[in-house]
Amino acid sequence: MGNPEVAFSWLDDAEKAMGPIDVLVNNAGVQIVKGVLDTTWEEGERLLVLDLHTPLRLTQLVLKRMVPRKTGTIVDIASMAALGPTPGMFFYNAAKAGLAAASEGLRAEMKPHGIHIVTVYPGPVASDMESAGRAAYEETAATKYTPTGTADVLAKLIATAVTKKRARVMYPRLYALSRHFPNATRWALDALTPPLKSLKP
Repeated sequence: MGNPEVAFSWLDDAEKAMGPIDVLVNNAGVQIVKGVLDTTWEEGERLLVLDLHTPLRLTQLVLKRMVPRKTGTIVDIASMAALGPTPGMFFYNAAKAGLAAASEGLRAEMKPHGIHIVTVYPGPVASDMESAGRAAYEETAATKYTPTGTADVLAKLIATAVTKKRARVMYPRLYALSRHFPNATRWALDALTPPLKSLKP
């Protein structure tokens, strides 16, 4: 996953070349989809550094530049896994839940400083990472009908949230129910998430 310090080294050069940072999008991340006992600690730690530690540190560094100017937007790409943790994603669930909680709490803290925070909760969105994650599970009737979005639509929703100062984006839209009905979401994931292929007897 490389050296996380690279995630911060561009700040000065970028501002010298293009001016102050107006919008920071914390989008970099990886996913591990396999049993917790099949995952080494080193793999999990690398995920936590990239998916959680790096965006938190980058946000802090950028806020030190935004707050004196009293303008700017931070966009945190969390996951529906933050609201409905999925079996087979032990470290990913933890990272995205941590990022989402930090993002939601930061919104009120930064409002007096003129900084807007957008928390994004994507469900399945067609990508190589989504395909690899889906392939790790047994195929069931439920997986065939799982709503899946597209990156283009998600990007437009995020851009709209930035310009209209909306607090959060949930996509595909059906997954918005997870925020309002967390117990039902927990039950559905426990009952309907197919077994991992790696754990098949």
